[in-house]
Amino acid sequence: MEATIDFKKFADGLVPAITQDEHTGKVLMLGYMNQDAFDATMASGKVTFYSRSKERLWTKGEESGNFLMLKSYALDCDQDALLFKVSPVGPVCHTGADTCWGEVNASDDFLSYLESIIELRKNGEDDSSYIKSLFAKGINKIAQKVGEEAVELVIEAKDQDDEKFLDEAADLLFHYLLLLNRKGFTLDDVKLILKKRHK
Repeated sequence: MEATIDFKKFADGLVPAITQDEHTGKVLMLGYMNQDAFDATMASGKVTFYSRSKERLWTKGEESGNFLMLKSYALDCDQDALLFKVSPVGPVCHTGADTCWGEVNASDDFLSYLESIIELRKNGEDDSSYIKSLFAKGINKIAQKVGEEAVELVIEAKDQDDEKFLDEAADLLFHYLLLLNRKGFTLDDVKLILKKRHK
């Protein structure tokens, strides 16, 4: 993330800022940034625009909690527009759609969305959050939960109750994502290994 832009060259100091889902590649929304909005985005890791209607800095998700978590950015070839690759936390559009063009992300992207929720809540201020409390107990506790959920899944696999089996499978997958996050990895890192083994 080394690109720089001279905001003073533009009318009102505003530059178009496009956000793109880092996992799906979908364009999520278009906003405008000035130098202060850009600096706030870099400092917080949450995409912040300059709202022309409110005439102030506006962090996407400041009211809804549906933040755009910054992953990387780039300046276009003419150096007059910014592209931000982000991990969206929840719907992007105020209408509830995943993008401001009314698109809905495919269901198989839900795990990426869940990873972004985990990242947000582990660093959040809500002390009642299960995720935050588990991270506070450390990696040993998280690893222990993965082990417990794995055992419970094996037990349910031997029975004929499909609903309980799927519930335990979901619990295991959720805690597995927590453990990956705690170790500094994502599902994409695991997918890469699987792809290499598939050759």
